[in-house]
Amino acid sequence: MRKSLMVLLLSLLMGFAHAGAYEDILVAARDGDAAGVVELLKRGMDVNTADRSGTTLLMIAAGKGDMILLETLLTNRANVNRRNQFGDTALLLASLNSHLAAATVLLEKGAELNLSGWAPLHYAVFGGSREITALLISKGAKLDARAPNGQTALMLAVKRGKLELVQQLVDADADMDLADYEGFTALRLAQQLGRDEIVEYLRKVGAVE
Repeated sequence: MRKSLMVLLLSLLMGFAHAGAYEDILVAARDGDAAGVVELLKRGMDVNTADRSGTTLLMIAAGKGDMILLETLLTNRANVNRRNQFGDTALLLASLNSHLAAATVLLEKGAELNLSGWAPLHYAVFGGSREITALLISKGAKLDARAPNGQTALMLAVKRGKLELVQQLVDADADMDLADYEGFTALRLAQQLGRDEIVEYLRKVGAVE
């Protein structure tokens, strides 16, 4: 009986210690404490530890653009293509938050470029980054891939009022005449939203009315 009680107490203590380390490694990642993360990895924490939403340490680093932490995690073989409950990956978060260096390294490490649903190109355009948009295009991003709402990166650029991104995508040969699920082309969206400069440009380059 006494032995069973000791085993139970030890199990509880180990559980409390693991729970504490779990919180510690997430806090260290959010604070950009790469050394603290490494120390906890050495003590047995999983490099793919995630918070309750499924957001991993690597996603946290990518979203913050923390290159020291990101490269530390990749060196320790963090899973570059894990998704959280929202469908985000590390590359998606780097793209959304305009962290070019992080996006570049993640692609070099095998991050998936053409995801189903929201793709990195959609996020890059939504985040307004010409540099990441150019990077993703150069790596073979599908220009006319549809987001869950049926819109392409070009349509998102129109909605965001980003003329330079519209020009960039058209120059890369994005299809100007595709319609979303409600029948709106990029030009019709621009007209509806009063994006006069974009309307003028799209007409100039031959978008259909």
